[in-house]
Amino acid sequence: MVIQKDQLYHIYNQGNNREIIFKENDDYFEFLHRFKKNVNPYCQVVSYCLMPNHFHFLINTIGKSILPVKLGTVDSTQLANGFRLLCSGYANNFNKKYDRSGSLFRQKTKAKELESKDENYPFYCFQYIHQNPMRAGLCERMEDWEFSSFNNYYKSETNSFLVKDIAFDLIGVSQDNFYNESYQVIEDNKIKKILEE
Repeated sequence: MVIQKDQLYHIYNQGNNREIIFKENDDYFEFLHRFKKNVNPYCQVVSYCLMPNHFHFLINTIGKSILPVKLGTVDSTQLANGFRLLCSGYANNFNKKYDRSGSLFRQKTKAKELESKDENYPFYCFQYIHQNPMRAGLCERMEDWEFSSFNNYYKSETNSFLVKDIAFDLIGVSQDNFYNESYQVIEDNKIKKILEE
């Protein structure tokens, strides 16, 4: 995970072999608790969504994100190490809870820098993250999915780690038209651009 300061990134990972990583509601809460401890001090979270077999975060990096960390002979950053600790700690807890062994997540968490030159990819990524549960058929409306930041924007619910001003000021999300914008269809080529490495 190569990270630069003051950049927007789409960070995501999924269960190994698309395995379920959240079996019950308590698992989602456990993951978010570990996220707040291990990752949140090193970035600003713009949006997120936890799905049964994967997760998405749209984050803005800060000075602390790129602070160097030495992991044996490997050079890393505080942000990359935070995600490493999040995934490994959560996996250990999950394995004990469900009497399983082995890796839970894919080996590398992806970090896609969202450059905005001709297209507003941060905006599309923001919307894509919230649309994930609905697109997957897990809910009929985005506001029905508990484990995303959608309702933090739509219902103005508070969240201790979300920095909503970035969505409004840097990405161009409309406070007044948030709901209607959120339900606009995102073209497949834009989704491909968000996810490609």
